[in-house]
Amino acid sequence: MAKIDDILKSGTTRGVVIGLGVAAAAPLALAAASTYGRPAARAAIKAGLVLYDKGQETVAEMGEVFEDLVAEARAEIDESAHRPEAAEPAADEPAAPETDTTGRPDDR
Repeated sequence: MAKIDDILKSGTTRGVVIGLGVAAAAPLALAAASTYGRPAARAAIKAGLVLYDKGQETVAEMGEVFEDLVAEARAEIDESAHRPEAAEPAADEPAAPETDTTGRPDDR
């Protein structure tokens, strides 16, 4: 009887028993994973596709906004280039007093 106890307590036997148990349970685990795993994987893929589509829409909208801003900036540049510059005050005319950020004359 001592030999059977030694065999059951050895690490090799324990590993073989665990391996056989996993091999026997593997078909059951795979069946359960395919039953529940496939719908879960499909749902995850669908959610990823929806997020991808929303991301593409957002990037396209941001690109349109950027293009509008660039067009507005170019229009302002063209407008200022075609507009005559403000005439410099003549030497005999007094220059307007400089103002600070509050709009009051600067007391220099």
